[in-house]
Amino acid sequence: MRYFNFEKIACEAGIPSEKLDQLCKSIRREFPRGDMMYELHVLRACMAIKDGYIKLEDAIEAEFATNKA
Repeated sequence: MRYFNFEKIACEAGIPSEKLDQLCKSIRREFPRGDMMYELHVLRACMAIKDGYIKLEDAIEAEFATNKA
């Protein structure tokens, strides 16, 4: 079941599919069983990138740093 259409926002933000995959994998590690929370966080990251609050590379790095434990 899908909760959010984050791919649409990612496309609007100009996020390449391979970078979206990196972001998704990183966020999935934080929410391995919570599909809704996972999709919500991917959506929020894509919206922040689209709106210029964060750069794509910074979002990927931040998620990677968060999940490095």
